[in-house]
Amino acid sequence: MGKISFSCLFPASWHFSLPSQVFPRLMLPSPRQLLFISLLICLIGLFYLLLVSGKGHVNWTRKENHFHRHLARVTDVEATDTSNPNLNYGLVVDCGSSGSRVFVYCWPRHNGNPHELLNIQQMRDQYRKPVVMKIKPGISELAKTPEKASDYIYPLLSFAAQHIPKNKHQETPLYILCTAGMRILPENQQEALLEDLRTDIPVHFNFLFSDSHVEVISGKQEGVYAWIGINFVLGRFDHVHNDREAVVEVQVPGSDQQEARLRKRTAGVLDMGGVSTQIAYEVPKTEEVAKNLLAEFNLGCDAHRTEHVYRVYVSTFLGFGGNAARQKYEESLIRNGATRNKLLNLHTGETAQSPLLDPCLPADLQDEIGPPAQRLHLRGTGDFDQCRQILQPFLNRTNDTQTSLSGIYQPGIDYSNSQFYGFSEFYYCTEDVLRMGGDYNASKYTQAAKSYCSTQWKTLRERFDSGLYASHADLHRLKYQCFKSAWMYEVLHSGFSFPANYKNLKTALLVYDKEVQWTLGAILFRTRFLPLRDIQHESLKGVHSHWRHSFSFVNNHYLFLACFLIVLLSIMLYLLRLRRIHRRTAQRCSPSSVPWLEEGLGSPTLPINL
Repeated sequence: MGKISFSCLFPASWHFSLPSQVFPRLMLPSPRQLLFISLLICLIGLFYLLLVSGKGHVNWTRKENHFHRHLARVTDVEATDTSNPNLNYGLVVDCGSSGSRVFVYCWPRHNGNPHELLNIQQMRDQYRKPVVMKIKPGISELAKTPEKASDYIYPLLSFAAQHIPKNKHQETPLYILCTAGMRILPENQQEALLEDLRTDIPVHFNFLFSDSHVEVISGKQEGVYAWIGINFVLGRFDHVHNDREAVVEVQVPGSDQQEARLRKRTAGVLDMGGVSTQIAYEVPKTEEVAKNLLAEFNLGCDAHRTEHVYRVYVSTFLGFGGNAARQKYEESLIRNGATRNKLLNLHTGETAQSPLLDPCLPADLQDEIGPPAQRLHLRGTGDFDQCRQILQPFLNRTNDTQTSLSGIYQPGIDYSNSQFYGFSEFYYCTEDVLRMGGDYNASKYTQAAKSYCSTQWKTLRERFDSGLYASHADLHRLKYQCFKSAWMYEVLHSGFSFPANYKNLKTALLVYDKEVQWTLGAILFRTRFLPLRDIQHESLKGVHSHWRHSFSFVNNHYLFLACFLIVLLSIMLYLLRLRRIHRRTAQRCSPSSVPWLEEGLGSPTLPINL
């Protein structure tokens, strides 16, 4: 035979024949050529994977810098562009015990990815300052005149309305959340104040406001919001992590039958104020915890997705703040001193010449405590270790395991894989005088505290006058630094049972040079369903747009590579089939009649029949 025939099926069938000598040699490959083609295909596949990995590396690098994106959320000092039509706004009014503050937040349109949260940040005015306003006193002072509540709050909302574009008012959610001051009021007085706000605010303002947007929140809710705000700023809710970031194995609530998942380790929060102390941290494994101590919530916009479900332990301990503890300690000194003097017929502490020795005051500091009828004179001895021992009974610890202050249950903490941030008094005790805020080291802290306590009061005053301490440290801080240092140490290590060698506590006043309020966590939690609006908007762009978003080359490179390999494999099989056909054709031909086939020489031109 002098020609090879092909038949192909297209919209119309057709047939043609070619002379063998013009048939490309590549179409009739030898085993060596097949091996070469296979290697070439492998190299192409490897090159593609390297290309994709390179893009992936860029993405990972981008994710590594996600931490700095969250940093930019807080440290960005650019004025908010109110002319941007895609910018959304939200208001949170914090009605505290001493005053009320309004915080204005803003965020761009959600990107439509249900796995991501809103990028909320505090709004900044034309002078690049945060849009926030505070008024005094607290709203609880209006308990006897609840009809004035809306007049009280009016300046805050008017201030916020001036900074938000008017066409955005009706879609700007407003939340009025009351804390400690309102909690101590009788329920009927609370409700009277809230009802006046619910009734009058919609009359004067066009914000997105409903009856559920104004309430008195519990200490547990406030603690959860603070925990959310801190971890949001730290970027811990972005579950794409790299090898350098710590992860934790989490059993998502309600998914006991599912395998535990790995995600970014969140940070716990320790906060010691003047009156109370609070602790909040994620409980990654399923534990039997009292419902009043545990908060389970989903920060995601889709209730069926569990990647943003968190189980957080929160407990607030009233009377365990720095000032409250000092007050209880002084009351104990007065009570015990009077009893001892009466039993032993002594007069210790009744005059400055015979003071009661107090190991929790700096050496030789003289102080007076108690009402005039029970005046007690003290002189400090500056013994840090003895002060710690005296303070231990004030923790109200019990012999039960897994309990903390006052015998309250505390879920186990994996101290080898956890991180905590200490705020307020945890920071003041380490930084204001000792100048060692930041990474906490128990050994160095106790050495510094011992040195401070044992230093003569006269020397401490000289250092203070020379400006060696923090600018906001005052004489009150100097006087009670020794006591508060010991109290903080005992609360942390004896109360919450943190080991002395714990290395993952950071004491801080600010996060990235800015104060992070619990109101940030509040608006993040309460607006968590808003992205559904943008997700639905994205889904209505059409099937083709959806296809481009869902199955693009970059995002679905594995699918593309699989198709690519299948096509190459089909070509190889087709070439092998052609080779078998060619061999059968060659075997049917006589060697003498087709010498050009054996020798690879040219042959007479044969006609092509179509």
